Amino acid sequence: HNFGSNDYLGLADQSVQAAAGGSAASALVCGWTNTHQQLAQELAAFESSESAVLFPSGYAACSGTIATLAERGDLILSDELNHASLIDAARLSDARLRRYHHADYQQLQRLLDEHSDSAARKLVMTDSVFSMDGDQADLDALAALCDRADRALMVDDAHGFGVLGASGAGSCEQAGQGQDRVPVLMATLGKAAGVSGAFVAGSDALVETLVQQSRSYIFTTASPPALAAAVMAALTIIRQDAWRRQKLAELVAAFRQCAADLPWPLMASETPIQPLLVGDNHAAQQISRQLFEQGLLVTAIRPPTVPPGTARLRVTLSAAHEMEHVERLVAALQTIARHQAGNPRQPV
Repeated sequence: HNFGSNDYLGLADQSVQAAAGGSAASALVCGWTNTHQQLAQELAAFESSESAVLFPSGYAACSGTIATLAERGDLILSDELNHASLIDAARLSDARLRRYHHADYQQLQRLLDEHSDSAARKLVMTDSVFSMDGDQADLDALAALCDRADRALMVDDAHGFGVLGASGAGSCEQAGQGQDRVPVLMATLGKAAGVSGAFVAGSDALVETLVQQSRSYIFTTASPPALAAAVMAALTIIRQDAWRRQKLAELVAAFRQCAADLPWPLMASETPIQPLLVGDNHAAQQISRQLFEQGLLVTAIRPPTVPPGTARLRVTLSAAHEMEHVERLVAALQTIARHQAGNPRQPV
């Protein structure tokens, strides 16, 4: 059983995949079809935004959006645990990048105050759900800070879209934040949606700016129309199948309860990302290998992806799992823990 993918709702193997056919050109040449337009409109409506634009990947969405919104002389403020695509995009933009300690909004406030007299544009950017820890940004606090400082907030909702919120619209829906307080919303379509690509949602003005100026949008072949159709099929399931999110929440709660007695601490997460902090690189790899030998795929995450000394088993849960799968995983981890406890030469 696969406990390493981001297929949170179990849609990657559903019949949302149409026969693929290429678009053969960039969106602005002739690669943008009625199917792409319909998907963009559906995504915008789902996120209660005026408009949305599609990108072939989350990395392209980040690089194209951030480089369009910030340039040399501007300031980008970023959570230190933001995904690499956000950090790389900030560096490529030529804007000045300042990273604040993870979820330390008092430090972010100080940084905003330090530059309050500057005429430079300022962009605050954050993951909504942090991909290696599973915890969530406080979007209420961030929106309030940006409101007071009159600065733009960009939220990467890659791991919240489809999973969080009453209808699955994601972290902004869960937090009750709309386009007025989160003017730049990005999410990927290869995780909970089970397909591929990404989108940015916001005002008509934002989307038109990205369409006309974003290099990763202008100079790349558009995704195949079949993928856009597949995303629309997935979006229909996300909206209709609330039971998937309910089941997923139940599995997360069950896993946390069952795994509480393991020797590896569970990190503070209420999302499908449930990391077990092992610490030692070799130990994390060894446990991952032992699980794989039992038919359980759990990826060991090591530095530099995570800070030194924080190697972990990144368990990701899906609505495609059953309770028996979770119980089997925990039982296997308990057996490995008992074996390591009886063998002092193996680090725990």
